[in-house]
Amino acid sequence: MKHSANRAANRNVRGGRRSSDDMTTRMTAGAASGSRRNPVWQMIGIIAEILITMAVVCALYIVWQMWWTGVISERTQVETREQVSWATPGTSTAGSTGSTDGAAGNADSTTTIAKAQSGDAPVQPSSASYGDLVAEVYIPRFGEGWQRNIVEGTDAEQLARHGLGHYQSTQMPGEIGNFAIAGHRSGYGEPLGDIDKLQTGDPIIIRTQDYWYVYTYTKYQIVVPTDVWVVAPNPTPDSSDPNAKPTKRMITLTTCEPKYTTATHRWIAWGELKYWAKVSDGIPQELASTDSAGKIRFASTNTTTMSLPARLGSLTPYVFGSLVIWAVLAIAAAVAWQWPLIADIRSGRRRRPDASIYGLLWRLQPGILPIRVVLTVLLAAAAVGALFQWTFPWAAANIPMLQQMSNYVAVQQ
Repeated sequence: MKHSANRAANRNVRGGRRSSDDMTTRMTAGAASGSRRNPVWQMIGIIAEILITMAVVCALYIVWQMWWTGVISERTQVETREQVSWATPGTSTAGSTGSTDGAAGNADSTTTIAKAQSGDAPVQPSSASYGDLVAEVYIPRFGEGWQRNIVEGTDAEQLARHGLGHYQSTQMPGEIGNFAIAGHRSGYGEPLGDIDKLQTGDPIIIRTQDYWYVYTYTKYQIVVPTDVWVVAPNPTPDSSDPNAKPTKRMITLTTCEPKYTTATHRWIAWGELKYWAKVSDGIPQELASTDSAGKIRFASTNTTTMSLPARLGSLTPYVFGSLVIWAVLAIAAAVAWQWPLIADIRSGRRRRPDASIYGLLWRLQPGILPIRVVLTVLLAAAAVGALFQWTFPWAAANIPMLQQMSNYVAVQQ
């Protein structure tokens, strides 16, 4: 009787163990294959990923339009200045360093204030060809060191490359009449982004190869694009003949209004010549500052020095470089570790994941976690670089809505 009871107990223990083992197996299988969302929710998740991706791309496009186009413009302006041999203010042409910023990063006690000249101002240049560097403009109200190139022509290509262009039908610096300039208010370095901050009496300083022209801001007006009288020799709305012989030496800045949306109007700022001076005599008082030792310094920064982003140049080598590094690292990781994440899923150590674009991309990266992170970052960097280098410029130049918003013209970088 006793032996029968023991055999029954042993059968119960063995049966319990088998039941426990079966339960463990079922739980492992359930962890590996179960707990996935139904297909509808997985499809919603994929759609959400696509929408998030589109939102990120749109945000990157805004960054490209508002910032990166300015980086390209900065690089173009510096390269243009390096191609001319304008003398440093206060020095002779023979002593020129090829810099046009006056300070050239080494202003010393010999820096002087240029004497304001009386009499008729010289006109320089007397003429210019399309794309030529006509002058440089300094507007202290926009910040210490603010400076931009002015090239001949106001079409989309010149404004995209340089930011500011001279209306070819208007007068030259120092000439009686209207020296009229067009510039972007947003994107491309937004040279006239702060035009609404100008105050009566603010200096607008033009520098040509040999002369300074110091204009004084007088007033502004918001007009519609068809009001071309704003760049006429006599820019007055009530003038019966805006093309009549002018009597003043004026400057006109034109830009878009409003700033960040479709430009339905134009913001116009006018100024009149206060005095002119010789570059060989030094710098205008309006651009001078004094250091702690009491020495006169040129307030502008060294405009032949590019910022780090501008020095990068074309992004093409960085895109392909990232892809090459990714390929080499991925091959090495696959040889050393294979695909541990996929192996864990197949062995049941990880649950079977839901359908996901980004999840699939993550699982396809070989190697251990730190390696997968590096590989993913390299792919993301290559993707962003490709967007900035090719996709966004193409879209801005060819998609009508974006072209209207950006006025972008593809130019060689």
